[in-house]
Amino acid sequence: MEPKVHHDDAFTLRELFFSTRVLGPMQRFLRLEISSSALLLFAAIVALFWANSGLAQTYHHFWHREFELCLGETCFSLAILEWVNDGLMAFFFFVVGLEIKREVLVGELSSLRMAMLPVIGAFGGMFVPGLIYTLFNFGTPEMSGWAIPMATDIAFALGALAVLGRGLPAGLRIFLAAFAIADDIGGVLIIAFFYTSALSWTYLFISVLILLLIGLFNFLRFRSLLLYAILCFALWVAVLNSGVHPTIAGVAAAMMMPARGKFDFEYFIKKVNAILGQTDDSKLDVCNWYTILLDKDYLNSVYNIRKACQNVETPVQRFENALHPWVAFLILPIFALGNAGVTVVGTPLSEAFLNPVTLGIILGLLIGKPVGVGIFSYLAVRSGLATLPEGVNWPELLGVGLLGGIGFTVSLFISSLSFETVELLNFAKLGVLTGSAFSAIGGGLILAYVARSKRRSLHDAVPESD
Repeated sequence: MEPKVHHDDAFTLRELFFSTRVLGPMQRFLRLEISSSALLLFAAIVALFWANSGLAQTYHHFWHREFELCLGETCFSLAILEWVNDGLMAFFFFVVGLEIKREVLVGELSSLRMAMLPVIGAFGGMFVPGLIYTLFNFGTPEMSGWAIPMATDIAFALGALAVLGRGLPAGLRIFLAAFAIADDIGGVLIIAFFYTSALSWTYLFISVLILLLIGLFNFLRFRSLLLYAILCFALWVAVLNSGVHPTIAGVAAAMMMPARGKFDFEYFIKKVNAILGQTDDSKLDVCNWYTILLDKDYLNSVYNIRKACQNVETPVQRFENALHPWVAFLILPIFALGNAGVTVVGTPLSEAFLNPVTLGIILGLLIGKPVGVGIFSYLAVRSGLATLPEGVNWPELLGVGLLGGIGFTVSLFISSLSFETVELLNFAKLGVLTGSAFSAIGGGLILAYVARSKRRSLHDAVPESD
């Protein structure tokens, strides 16, 4: 017979809470990002085949078909691709904002010492690629795409690292996740400040008021997800009409989401202990588990514990847990399907690959990322501002820097903001897909070689038995 659970075991409850509410979000985050990378890759391949097949006209016709949404007398008419890039991607950036807030509060960016290496590495990984692109396109109208090679796709990067992760230190994955999130912060700021059209000060003022209202409800400890969802939608509508790119509404709203639950942790422990203490466990020895769960008293206990868990869980966690699977497995694949369709049929490959836009993006991702991450990280460590994660060496950091060159999602997104002509947009997309592919291959080869060398060294260090 299995031992009974001690109702007053607060230490066990603390361990359970820590593992499910603190470690759990990061573990789920990593699993979702890794799993969704395969679906993203499949969507990109489908888009490429579709855009270069005999059905190419249907691809472009579908994504550019107008779709109108009316709320009362107010109507929004956008192409389907614009609904994806301006509407659905706001959910993506909202989740990105929630991830950033979580990491800043309790994650790898929560302390200055922990954050210095990934933040400085991310800065270098944005500065050098942007510089390389600028050298190829300086003084031309194509300079507007300078931010395209700066981005890192965390889903693809973590997915590639997971495939090659056997024998590599856990600190490497944590560094890559923190570095990519710091990179996301930079990408969001760039979109907000450099990819904004003419401003409507009236709608901008309304946007600020709504944002302040969200902050006020947070301060007053309102925890209704429905209330915040309505305010976030109103913020998106206002930002859409303000001239600022509407996806920024997602990040701004996420930053204002409450990061505290109704209960603090100590009250949660007392609440659960009280519920368990009132539960009659006399039936445990004579009943099966499925009959126990039909008992009214046990059902009430389960319900009360669930309510306590909801009250201690923060809206940041609840929104992230609810939206992250939808973003990872639906929104991002739809985005990839609509944006990765580069038309290469009819265009000489030499002309496409030698175009300054394509070259600047490819070399920015493939060379600029690892060089920027490596040099800036090295300077940070040598100056004493940061330290390498435990067990991580410089070749491994170089491999992760190469994986950082997998731009994809945000790079494609910035491409759509940078260029309006189909030709330049195709060159930019070709550069993103090519640079990302070579970065994944290069980073994978380096990390596989380092991991194999480590395993061989460990094997040689073990003395053979007589």
